[in-house]
Amino acid sequence: MARPMRRSAAGFTLIGLLIAVAGLGILLAGAGEIWHTAQQRERERELLFVGNQFKQALDAYYRYTPGRAPRHPTKLEDLLKDPRAPGVQRYLRRIYRDPLTGVAEWGLVRGPAGEILGVHSLSEQTPIKTGNFAMADKAFEGKTKYADWLFMIEAK
Repeated sequence: MARPMRRSAAGFTLIGLLIAVAGLGILLAGAGEIWHTAQQRERERELLFVGNQFKQALDAYYRYTPGRAPRHPTKLEDLLKDPRAPGVQRYLRRIYRDPLTGVAEWGLVRGPAGEILGVHSLSEQTPIKTGNFAMADKAFEGKTKYADWLFMIEAK
């Protein structure tokens, strides 16, 4: 015949269970923070890729202008299908979504005549990456928000 558990033993079991649950909560909170940081770094890498795709497309649009007077586009949709070309000329296949805001809306860097010289994210978040950029992105070092990462070509 089993003897009933004493009250003091039952109390220690409850305290031990509460400590285990608290420890598990702390571990899960730490794992969540690590996961969030990893996701943010991935979105930064994607922003660098997408921004440089826009930069290359803007440069190609300018360089491959038909005729003698090169021009920059006045809207991003011109990069999808160049209205100046007689056939179908594409510099981008789609207007990418901003990986940080999740929408296909970008801040535009415009020249004096309203032409598009570059794009930037509309996110005001603070970047995790502040150094060790590739040579093409060295200007981003020390920037305090993603909106300061300007992907632009030189005005010509």
